[in-house]
Amino acid sequence: MKVENITVENMHIRPPFGNTMLGAGFRILIACEESDEVRSRFEAYGFDAWSCDIQPNRNPRAKHYQGNIFDIISDGWDAMIAFPPCTHLAVSGAAYFKQKQESGIQQEAIDFFLKIANADIKHIAIENPVGIMSKHFRKPDQIIHPYYFGDEARKKTCLWLKNLPPLYHVKEPNLFESEVTHVSEGKIVNGYPAWMFNNDKKHRSKTFPGTAQAMADQWGVAIACT
Repeated sequence: MKVENITVENMHIRPPFGNTMLGAGFRILIACEESDEVRSRFEAYGFDAWSCDIQPNRNPRAKHYQGNIFDIISDGWDAMIAFPPCTHLAVSGAAYFKQKQESGIQQEAIDFFLKIANADIKHIAIENPVGIMSKHFRKPDQIIHPYYFGDEARKKTCLWLKNLPPLYHVKEPNLFESEVTHVSEGKIVNGYPAWMFNNDKKHRSKTFPGTAQAMADQWGVAIACT
């Protein structure tokens, strides 16, 4: 599909036409997601959007493959956004790294991440918290927080990008932008973001709505136009 009046230079702007046909003809895989937070937003723009996870999707009507991501990773996708498990990679668990290295589970997590990163797919984004992949893969292309995109929460998140632009956000009005995307960073309790105490592990790993929308708005245009 040819999208008129949208270029690489302005792809950070949300498609103004509310167009459900933006992604027509493009297939995108949302890897390691069962929340449907990201997949559903790309589907709303007309993409043939599928999620994949070992768990069922929370939305029973979602296009979802329940199983091993590597069963379908070579099925002709135009783009992939991946959220590989971070339990054995994030620096928050550094106290247990020695045991994880000795048992081999950390190396398995590294290999899983790298296999996703090296997939033969034109557009790839990988999301993970700050961890050891900056050493074992490369430094991330961007580090973001949910409050950059309208959700009052701190959660330092790394993005590794292939043929996709960094997510655009606006801290304060400037010569070119009057609409600010940043909001309050949210409450801190005993040195930790308050939102972490209100959710179980499954919900803490879920992509924040504002970040998910920014991915669909901006990367949707990038995939359709480049």
